Amino acid sequence: MPEKVFSGCYASLDEIREYFSRAARSADLDDQAVYEVQLAADEAASNIIDHAYKGEHCGDIICSFKVLPEGLEITLRDQGEPFDPELIEPPNVTKDLNHRKLHGLGLHFMRSVMDEVEFIPNEQGGNVTRMFKSRT
Repeated sequence: MPEKVFSGCYASLDEIREYFSRAARSADLDDQAVYEVQLAADEAASNIIDHAYKGEHCGDIICSFKVLPEGLEITLRDQGEPFDPELIEPPNVTKDLNHRKLHGLGLHFMRSVMDEVEFIPNEQGGNVTRMFKSRT
């Protein structure tokens, strides 16, 4: 499982998307699936910066992946505040755009484009975000 450490800052998002893009291509995912992996990874990394670290340069984002026979598993680890997805209220995506919150769709997008999304407390503190995209 190749692992790469990125600084927890918005300037790292391009590199994180590229890292997972290469992973998705190595797993023979089609162009749409590569885009969806990039989107999910970007949202996960942004959430780490915004919520786990509560700002930039407060910790690293450790990224890794596994190419599996059925697709790609990606993992992002942090040392930030614990995250419980059950405490996040699902967004009302049917509401008129003028009446929606400006933020809060990251988890929704991740769950929409990936086949599996899992949040695991890290034994060393922080969080592990694991996502899977099947090769279909």
